[in-house]
Amino acid sequence: MSSTANPYFDRAKSQTSLQEKIELAIPGFHGYKEKELRRESDKLIRNQIYQKLSDAESQAKDTYRSLVNQGANDSWDDTDHLLARLDRVMERINHSEYGYAGFFDVTKVKEPDLDRMIGYDMQLIQMADNVTTSIQALKDSVDNNRLPEAKGKVGDAMKAVDALENAYNGRKQIIVGVQ
Repeated sequence: MSSTANPYFDRAKSQTSLQEKIELAIPGFHGYKEKELRRESDKLIRNQIYQKLSDAESQAKDTYRSLVNQGANDSWDDTDHLLARLDRVMERINHSEYGYAGFFDVTKVKEPDLDRMIGYDMQLIQMADNVTTSIQALKDSVDNNRLPEAKGKVGDAMKAVDALENAYNGRKQIIVGVQ
């Protein structure tokens, strides 16, 4: 994946200071700085995923309160499980390691691995959008008093969260270049 196909890398690179641009011209320092920019773009991507999931969590909490207020206990318990699962995935994403191994780690992450990981994270953004869409569908069904379909919508949202979590579990293999 070239850097021109990655708007996050391009954004990180465009925000470099004059001093950093001069450092990019120093032999040997260029590769180091390129890795730093890729790491920063990885952080931006993960922050975007986290923000999308945080917004979805807020909607799911509102939906949960509505279900409790309406006495829809067959759906509110499942929604509580959805919230717990979503929170766990969000915290893993928020606190995950940056897109590299430490300088002295045995496993070194090369630039092509970082590029693959960033591409993988772009797919995770789409999956976070799927979570948001499924939770919005759940909220719509509850807000419009279509409680019989709410249980199915909770199941759909749980599947979207599970798919995101499973994909995120594969991220470490991307980081170390196994996948």
